[in-house]
Amino acid sequence: MSFVKKRLRPRLLVVYALAAGALWLSRPTPASIAAGALPIALGEALRLWATGHLHKNDSLTITGPYAYLRHPLYLGTLLIGAGFLIMAWSPVALALAAVFALVYFGYYMPYKDRIESARLESLYGDSYRRYSAAVPRLIPRLHAYAPLAAERARETTWRGGRFADNNETGTAAAVVVGVLCMVARWGLF
Repeated sequence: MSFVKKRLRPRLLVVYALAAGALWLSRPTPASIAAGALPIALGEALRLWATGHLHKNDSLTITGPYAYLRHPLYLGTLLIGAGFLIMAWSPVALALAAVFALVYFGYYMPYKDRIESARLESLYGDSYRRYSAAVPRLIPRLHAYAPLAAERARETTWRGGRFADNNETGTAAAVVVGVLCMVARWGLF
């Protein structure tokens, strides 16, 4: 699926409209921008690290952040969202975040996890079942997952060129634009 088609899905247009509304109603301060920048930077760094290891449908990714949690891209997105919430410094943004959290954790995450788990289990069988049983979804484990010797032979290494393959370039650009919008909303520009 092309970058443009992926980013212009109807459900994402709703997300974009909510983000624009939250931006308009935000009341960022220099302190809130500085405080929100940390989780945003951590979230985007996690996403970049994860996409550098991810081989969609080519092999079971169990290296990099995937050795510590099954959904590093989701955790990165949640950190980015929390950072923007801190930057917005608005009761309206907090209310929107509460609604988002209910939908995300109550519906989207369980649904997406079921679909992805079933697909990965059908592709990788016992390897995925072992990995899934040992590695938590969103809260990182303290020690890296130790695959069996046969699985270790198929491990992948980080490669920067995978950002574009996994559509992370657009996500990173959107994060930068979002931060610039918050700074502009505060009035620095």
